[in-house]
This record gives sequence, C-alpha cells and structure tokens, in this order.
Amino acid sequence: MSVSSTQSKITVADPRIMVQLLGTGDRNLRFIEKALASDVMVRGNEITISGSAADNALAERLFSELLELIEKGETLTEDAVRRTAEMLTEGTAERPAEVLTLNILSRRGRTIRPKTLGQKKYVDAIDQHTIVFGIGPAGTGKTYLAMAKAVQALQAKQINRIILTRPAVEAGERLGFLPGTLNEKIDPYLRPLYDALHDMIDPESIPRLMTQGTIEVAPLAYMRGRTLNDAFIILDEAQNTTPEQMKMFLTRLGFGSKIVVTGDVTQVDLPGGTSSGLRVVQDILDGVEDVHFSRLTSADVVRHKLVGEIVDAYARWDATQEAPPQVHAMQGRRAGRRR
Repeated sequence: MSVSSTQSKITVADPRIMVQLLGTGDRNLRFIEKALASDVMVRGNEITISGSAADNALAERLFSELLELIEKGETLTEDAVRRTAEMLTEGTAERPAEVLTLNILSRRGRTIRPKTLGQKKYVDAIDQHTIVFGIGPAGTGKTYLAMAKAVQALQAKQINRIILTRPAVEAGERLGFLPGTLNEKIDPYLRPLYDALHDMIDPESIPRLMTQGTIEVAPLAYMRGRTLNDAFIILDEAQNTTPEQMKMFLTRLGFGSKIVVTGDVTQVDLPGGTSSGLRVVQDILDGVEDVHFSRLTSADVVRHKLVGEIVDAYARWDATQEAPPQVHAMQGRRAGRRR
C-alpha cells in the first residue's frame, strides 16, 4: 500500500448474505474486484477495502447497494453487479438498488422491471407524459417495457383497452402474393407483439380479451379514421412509418389515452428515398408540452453483453460511412502509405 492508501472494513453478519454477495465460485467477487480501483480482501464475514479515500468510498457504496439488493430479495447476478457498478461510476442521482427493484408487473413468480437507469427514466416518462417516444437500438426493452406498462394500466383500470400496432413493411414481398387470408398474411408482422403479450398475460385469457376488444393487435393501416379514447396505444417499429403515417397515428389520440411510440432509427426498412416518420417527428414535436423523447443507448441493452458491443461497433462503422468523400480519400492514402 502507498502512503496515501487507507483501509475500511465492512462486516456482513449473516453468512447466507455473504454467500450471495460473493456469488457461486466467487464469480461476483471477481467482477467486483475488476470494477473497483481499490483492493478487496474477504476473510470470513469481513470485507477489507484498501485504496485511496475516493476509491474506497465508491467501493463502500457498491457493496452497500449490492447488500440492499440481496436484502430486498434479489438474486445477485454478474449482470446486476455490472449495472450497479456502471451506475455508481457514472455518478447518477438515482440509487442502483432503487432502479433495479422497481417492479412494473409480476406474473407467476416472474417480475418485469427496468434493468438500467435509461430504462427506469423511460418507464418514469411513460407515467408522466401522454405521448412518449422510446428510441434506441435492439435489446433495450423499448417495446417490452411499454407493453408491461400497458398491462399494468389495464389491471389498475386506468384505461379500458390496449391497442398494439406496427407498420406491415413488405420487406421485398408484396402481401398480395403471400398465401392465406389477410389476417394470415399480416400475422408474421405482428407476431413479436403476441409473443410479448404471452409473457405478461395468462395465454388462455388472451383470445377472450381480444374478442371483447380489450386487447387489439392490428397493422397501422387499421388505425386510419379512428379516435382512440381510454386506451394505451403502442406503435412498434415506428422507424418504418412514413411522415404521413406518423401524423395519422398520433392524431388518433383520444381522451384518457396514452401513446408510446418505439423504434430504432438505425434500422429503417422503407424503400429507398422514403423518409422515416420517426426521424422527422423528432424535429416536428421537439419542445411540445406533454410529449417526451426517451433515447436509449447500447448501455441499456439487456440481452447478451455482446449485443451492446455490436451496436457500438455498427455505430462507429456507420459514422465512417457518413464521412465526407475527401475524408475517405485521405484515409485511403494513409492506408496506402502504411502498406
């Protein structure tokens, strides 16, 4: 230890909590050690932290948050440790233990909750605003969390029905040439919404709720000419709407309703030259009261950690493709000189 190093100790009285904190085969402990600048030593029920005063303070906060997660009944995973450490390092005002234990919906012992600070802010925005746009890459929970909030609102009788919609972008095939009835042709586009519904509502009750009109899953074109009152309306894959479709959808808003629009502006499947309604609407509605834009990033990806790295890699690649031609030419000349 250097002269400026200090020591602090944390005692965990319950050995069962200590086992959960350290993880199977000390996996959590190894991740904690990587995340901290301070040295961490565990002996019995005592944790000794050695390092600078600032580093030790961060380490103590990390252990405090992790212990609170365990005491609240959470199963401590490496992912939870990583996200807690990231939030503390970023110096966010919200406490990680509060973010990671905010329950939205519970079903059959499974709880849906935000797993990142960005997701919590998104969920809070849905509570606070009438129209919310959730914009971000794949795997950030944009649609899933919106649907969980919709089901929560339905169960709390805040709204009378849930309407789920998305544009049926033909992706190289015309619907008229596909086999089956119109519903069978449209079904593949709506299947992801059905799958999420089955996670949140008893599958046996979904047909009844759909027959009653309590839950409606339909292509965006079916929204034209309607006024949607007392409803929670979700537009998914909104990057594949045209500006005209986006305007048509947003003006369906009726009394007592809430709209959540989700999409990823980096994955537009519209024909070449067609503007994305999701890109355009950000400029049109920026600053409008009771309209909120939640922008999620690769840090909010809750799939395999590689997904976040893939998203970042593609963003860097896209940035190089958008560089002016003279920049590409200069990069090529530099590469030639290196060879």
